Amino acid sequence: MKSRAISFAIILFTMTTTFCAQSTLITNTQSREVVSLNGTWKYIVDPYENGYYNYRYQPFDEQENPSRSAFFMNSRALDKQDRIEYDFDKSDDIIVPGDWNTQKEKLYYYEGTVWYKKSFDYTLAEDKRLFLYFGAVNYKAEVYLNGKKLGTHIGGFTPFNFEITSIVKEKDNFVVVKVDNKRAKEGVPTLNTDWWNYGGITRDVKLVETNFTFVQDYTIQLSKENSETIKGMVSLNGSDITNKSIIIRIPELSIEQKIVSNENGIAAFEFKHNEITYWSPDNPKLYDIEIIFQNETIGDKIGFRSITTNGPDVLLNEAPVFLKGISIHEESPISGGRANSREDAKKLLGWAKELGCNFVRLAHYPHNEFMVRVADEMGILVWEEIPVYWTIDWENPETYQNAETQLAEVITRDKNRASVIIWSMANETPHSEARNIFLNNLATKARRLDPTRLISAALEQRSLDGQPNVRTIDDPFAKVVDVLSFNVYIGWYDGRPDKCDKISWQIDQNKPVIISEFGGGAKYGLHGYKDEIWTEEFQEEIYIKNLEMLKRIKDLRGMSPWILVDFRSPRRVLPEIQDDYNRKGLLSEKGEKKKAFSVLQEFYRSK
Repeated sequence: MKSRAISFAIILFTMTTTFCAQSTLITNTQSREVVSLNGTWKYIVDPYENGYYNYRYQPFDEQENPSRSAFFMNSRALDKQDRIEYDFDKSDDIIVPGDWNTQKEKLYYYEGTVWYKKSFDYTLAEDKRLFLYFGAVNYKAEVYLNGKKLGTHIGGFTPFNFEITSIVKEKDNFVVVKVDNKRAKEGVPTLNTDWWNYGGITRDVKLVETNFTFVQDYTIQLSKENSETIKGMVSLNGSDITNKSIIIRIPELSIEQKIVSNENGIAAFEFKHNEITYWSPDNPKLYDIEIIFQNETIGDKIGFRSITTNGPDVLLNEAPVFLKGISIHEESPISGGRANSREDAKKLLGWAKELGCNFVRLAHYPHNEFMVRVADEMGILVWEEIPVYWTIDWENPETYQNAETQLAEVITRDKNRASVIIWSMANETPHSEARNIFLNNLATKARRLDPTRLISAALEQRSLDGQPNVRTIDDPFAKVVDVLSFNVYIGWYDGRPDKCDKISWQIDQNKPVIISEFGGGAKYGLHGYKDEIWTEEFQEEIYIKNLEMLKRIKDLRGMSPWILVDFRSPRRVLPEIQDDYNRKGLLSEKGEKKKAFSVLQEFYRSK
């Protein structure tokens, strides 16, 4: 085992070094010239993946010798004897963004391939470039434009884009996306999860038009070393990127500075200002930012704050903060499927604010960009994580690269959001030598991409030898993280609620402790005695007992109980109680408050 782990570490080092090349992801598409491709698309369900094959059902070279019968060719019969066994235009409609599970009853449990098609016209000037941008596709996306493959993206929760400048036409363009949500052992997440495997093009699709040389990415943050210094970089994309002038403007601070790009198209900057109003939950101050390059202006709203630790304390703007949180899954309280809109984000985070939260844990994968942007506006601190969940294939280099790519994509997208304070590497992963190497490399990558935020994970914890009621953390990854976090289900999976009275904690690491999960299930409207499982009274008792127990943890600096709203899960099949829902929410899937909501709300008011 040791030799395999060492060889894997060497492979990881090589892959990580290679991946440090400049990302192709365009950031902040919300402030660019775009044309939305959202709306009605055509789709074909293809469980046998016949869309790949020719008339004789033999594989073909999709680049060198594509068959007209391949779905991505969007072919039409040339005459009455021409056999084309599909027709997108006669096929059913589906809405993008959205999942197929809740739009189409027949696809509720479906896992497999669905082909999507959208036609559009576009006039592109000779001095412009065009990119096709996807907010997310779950899980594997193979993207074609006008019959030509643009590329493949693996990972269901992060954005990606392809350049289509040389392929797009003025009339009759068609983009075809093969979407495959089948679970895989080597996937991230892997085969077994506890949330619904929504399939589809689940977030916005856009055409992004740019100049020939343009601002692709930028970082603007408060310096980690000096709270009176704003620093960052701007990255150009194009063939003429050296020695180019770029203007950074923050009008409210009377800042306007010219910076110049190096041979790699990178322009770094920093400037001091002694009157910065710092972003916080009490005052979520956002500054209008302008990045001006040639005739293009990219605008953003960015808050400046510091987040550090000192022993057991979490320091926001150098002052201790207690993280009054809740965990959230990305399900829409409006439509009931995968959440994807600003309205979804405002509803979910509004409930969190009503609960008394200043903090949310976005589990167990990157949520849509509206969530962190609305959190910026509302003053809610955010934990973001990638779906390294339970039993990942730790020794597979491709699995690691997939996880690292998803991590890099979410950091690239959200690194300018003041609300985001924690990057989480994993949830409930049993430790082994291979797992430790895997997570250590992810943490190293995260710190290289963004050294300003904290690193955490939902760690393993156990009872001390011979002392079953004394809990401790001996997870090796505890040495790497900035914040100790772990999940506790005493009273639900571990004994009855009164067991909480007996539990104590011996945590030797001098770091802040955040309880990343605790709770229990209840069906809204089901009432009874507090010792009757599934009743609101039982869940209420779990919260009362757990809160009393957790207060005894000396270095407790926050929590994010499980969970804000009931959410769909194929693991939860008990009729008349679960009905495909995990019932640990403080609210039902319809937004109805259970009794435990008030218990946590009162606790947070007392903090």
